[in-house]
Amino acid sequence: MFSTDQSKTSNNLPIQEDKRVFINDTDWDKIAVYLIGNQQRFRENIIIPRMIGPVQIKTNEEKMVERAMESCAFKSIMSCVLGYGLGAAIGLFSSSVNPNITSVEKQQTAREIFREMKMTTLSYAKNFAAVGCVFSAVECTIESYRGKTDWRNGTYAGGVTGGLIGLRAGIKAGLIGAAGFAAFSTAIDYYMHRS
Repeated sequence: MFSTDQSKTSNNLPIQEDKRVFINDTDWDKIAVYLIGNQQRFRENIIIPRMIGPVQIKTNEEKMVERAMESCAFKSIMSCVLGYGLGAAIGLFSSSVNPNITSVEKQQTAREIFREMKMTTLSYAKNFAAVGCVFSAVECTIESYRGKTDWRNGTYAGGVTGGLIGLRAGIKAGLIGAAGFAAFSTAIDYYMHRS
């Protein structure tokens, strides 16, 4: 046995290293390494879909912020704030275009005009904020419950929101409001997904 090893080295053939870890038999040793050894390896075959720019794996902090921003509470608050701003802009525009003239004989002062503009602006802002908050909260809740993102979520949320808003004026107004708001939400959703 000693002479064969020397003959291999004398023929300039490299001696194969013995890679057995646990058992002398090579096959059983491979099985033992598979069952007992460390099988954690760096994964080089992860495929991340590419967008524009380099691919970056999100950190835990980025995932946490993303979860917070996709929560129903954040969406509702954001819709409330944006609805308030949009309502204030529309209220300011409508009050400046069509001022409320209370009496023809008395000339209004600038202070009274600004007070009316403020009241109209705040009224529109509060209404838009309430509608945005309720619609967003209901839609997010329905989407979370159903587990789907499709046109039905907006339609159901529009029906519930319109019904709640119209219910202040009575049952009939609530039903009409629910049907109207659901139809409007469906039309907007259809238009947004078609274009």
